[in-house]
Formats: sequence, C-alpha cells, structure tokens
Amino acid sequence: MKVAMMQQFSTEGAEAIAIQALGFVASDPELLPRFLSITGIEASAIRQAAQEPGFLAGVLQFLLAHEPTLLSFCEASGIAPGEIAKALRQLPLGDDSHQTSI
Repeated sequence: MKVAMMQQFSTEGAEAIAIQALGFVASDPELLPRFLSITGIEASAIRQAAQEPGFLAGVLQFLLAHEPTLLSFCEASGIAPGEIAKALRQLPLGDDSHQTSI
C-alpha cells in the first residue's frame, strides 16, 4: 500500500503553488468573475493587488472554500488537496479562517 507523504513547503514553494492557482482561476471564464466579486478586486488591479501581503493566501483560500473548484485545480495541477492547505499556512495571512461556500 502506498502512503502519500505531505510535502514540506518553503514560502517560495507555497507562493509558486498560489501563483499557479491564480493562473488557473484567471484562465477560467466562470471562476475569474467569481473570484473578483468575492474579493472586491477589479480585473485591472490584480497585478497591484498581488503585491499585497495576504493576496496569494487569499487565492488559496478561494480554492479551499469551494470543494469543486479545489478538486478541479488539484486535478489540473497534480497537487493533492491537502497540499493546498499546507501551502496556505506558509503564506502571509495564510491561516485556516477561510469561509466555505456551496
């Protein structure tokens, strides 16, 4: 039986996952408007917002708050769902206080 090991993330590794997740969200015509609506960020301000502490954590929290979105990203990226939560905790403001939606 194969046991999946949880990987240790550096801040840089966690940022790389969050940037990959942002690309995933930005490329989806249904997810991007939802992300922008939930965060209150204008599409033209994403680059500026990405420089703020907590933005990348917010991207991962967005994924974790909606299981179908999380699973879709994980399937596309090959990253296990538990790894997303672990990466989140390595980012500034990356605690587990995200809210869930249906």
